[in-house]
Amino acid sequence: MTLYDIKPYFQSLLRPLVKVLYQHGITANQVTLSALGISVALGVLLSFYPYPLLFILLPILLFLRMALNAMDGMLAREFKQQSHLGAIYNEVGDIIADVALFVPFIFLSSANLILVITCIFLSILTEFCGVLAQTLSVNSKRGYQGPLGKSDRALFLGTYAFIFVIYPNALLYINWVFGIIMILLALTCYKRCNQALKIAQASNKNEVENAG
Repeated sequence: MTLYDIKPYFQSLLRPLVKVLYQHGITANQVTLSALGISVALGVLLSFYPYPLLFILLPILLFLRMALNAMDGMLAREFKQQSHLGAIYNEVGDIIADVALFVPFIFLSSANLILVITCIFLSILTEFCGVLAQTLSVNSKRGYQGPLGKSDRALFLGTYAFIFVIYPNALLYINWVFGIIMILLALTCYKRCNQALKIAQASNKNEVENAG
């Protein structure tokens, strides 16, 4: 189970706010770019000033980003604002925001540089693997398989940041935490690629049967 499984409930809570945004002329693309801008701004702040206490901002921002990501999708689907440009903003923006929020951990004194960079690479790869199904089969949906999708990463990082702000000794285990993240990201990549392959094989089988 991942956070995507409870997404419908989360969206129902946000729906009144989404309607207000629409009534005030706010578009899905504006919400997407706002989430990206906030993420990059916080990433830059924490990278230049990597004081553990400042990382209390991370869980707050990550929750806000999750909400904005849900709202931009709702605006696009429910108010006919879907576009190719919006899809590009969404995919590229998520990758940039992920990198921006992972990078500050490099500057924490106990962090292993190679481990954090590997996690950044794998987080980018999970998003690439997520769109493979759409690439291999025209009518397929994007892959959201876990265990560590975008929202799950946000929850994981935000929770850890909250813990080490309250209990500074938790920073001693940062490399164990990123080791776990690395394993879960690799598993996520595998599951998304495997699902994309199954969808492509099923699509090819249907095409052969229809041709026959």
